[in-house]
Amino acid sequence: MAERSRGGKVHDVVGIGIGPFNLGLAAMVDGVEEDVETVFLEREPAFNWHEGMLLEGTTLEVPFLADLVTLADPTNPHSYLNYLRETGRLYEFYFYETFQIPRREFNDYLRWVADSLGGLEFSREVIEITWDDDHEHYVVVAHHPGTGERFEYRGENLALGIGSRPQVPDHLQGHPEEDVFHTARYRHNRERVSTADSVTVVGSGQSAAEVFEDLLERQPEAGYRLDWLTRSDGFFPMEYSKLGLQHFTPEYERYVYDLPQEVKDDLVPNQDRLYKGVDPGTSADIYDLLYRRSIGDRDPDVGLFAMTEVRDIEAVGEGYALDCHQWQAEESFVHESEVVILGTGYERPIPGFLEPLESAIGWDDRGRFEVAEDHRLVIDHPGDVFLQNAELHTHGVGVPDLGLGAYRNTRFVNRLVGREAYPEDTNTVYQDFAVEQFVERSPGASVHEGDPAPTRND
Repeated sequence: MAERSRGGKVHDVVGIGIGPFNLGLAAMVDGVEEDVETVFLEREPAFNWHEGMLLEGTTLEVPFLADLVTLADPTNPHSYLNYLRETGRLYEFYFYETFQIPRREFNDYLRWVADSLGGLEFSREVIEITWDDDHEHYVVVAHHPGTGERFEYRGENLALGIGSRPQVPDHLQGHPEEDVFHTARYRHNRERVSTADSVTVVGSGQSAAEVFEDLLERQPEAGYRLDWLTRSDGFFPMEYSKLGLQHFTPEYERYVYDLPQEVKDDLVPNQDRLYKGVDPGTSADIYDLLYRRSIGDRDPDVGLFAMTEVRDIEAVGEGYALDCHQWQAEESFVHESEVVILGTGYERPIPGFLEPLESAIGWDDRGRFEVAEDHRLVIDHPGDVFLQNAELHTHGVGVPDLGLGAYRNTRFVNRLVGREAYPEDTNTVYQDFAVEQFVERSPGASVHEGDPAPTRND
């Protein structure tokens, strides 16, 4: 499919970033009959997935079927089950008898896929993307982060998969990173943490919970005071019921996309329980450990405090003073800790290398990407820009979910090859989200335009 130009080889797709979603795209392209020329660029020197959070005992929050390819093509050689077969662990997994696999093994699986594919180039940090009007393709300029050596790639289409980056609010920044740091760096700083007299975890998501559990297990040997603060209402679990999980499906994604943007902007922030919070198993493990630690009227020397915002951090002596505000009771207090670990989430900023394309990109009134229903960036160029986890505001809570990665890549691959190389699944869940879906299923239902909204008494 790819053609030559005076500028050199033109790829069908140049991918920016090699995380699970772009790696999945590479794996699925590898499985089609057509000759699709791809190259994927990554600024890191090797593949690793959330390396700072690969803690012993932590598991993937989705079933192993949410690997790179299985939900699109279970026979694909890049599946997790084939990884087990090829690495001699299939029978061991058979007796393991669980869907949620160790996170460290999922990372090992991803690295196995990366090693088996061609066209993945590491130590390539993209610094600029332009559009070549004469030859109608994108020009991607990258450099080696260590040596500064420059590279140029050309592609008819792009796959933007740079992922998210740790988010630390401005008012919590400016301190030594070995003392005050994001959970994404926890494994790298764990030795330093073990020498502290007191440790505080801030935030109540899954990452914060996993760090807290690991610290709790290590506390008797290390001897530190351990506290856990969150501004959330409590240390609540994520939604993990079978009907609740049906929000992470193609049907729900299509329903959300068709909603007015102002409705979507109100919807997503109120769905925290679907994609934030603590895995119920992690929550149970933490409670059980606290219970065992307190037998015999012992004090586990642990504090958990919710509804509390950390408004500032100030260096005091050999530690830090946290300016805290319990927002429900409207009471403020100061909490001191030698180490502070911030589970303050992740952000997805607009990458600077897109600046030369800004005038061609569609933007909404809040400065966000305009996105087509099939996850392509709205852009005034013939070449497509496939978005990987940059469209939460248009497609809803399922966008970052590993289980929808293969479905999104199915649509990208099918568009690239001009046929249905992989089936585009519909009717995958038992419930309906849109009125027209329910009416189609229910012979006794019909649509009445302009009906007033029902009241509480209806």
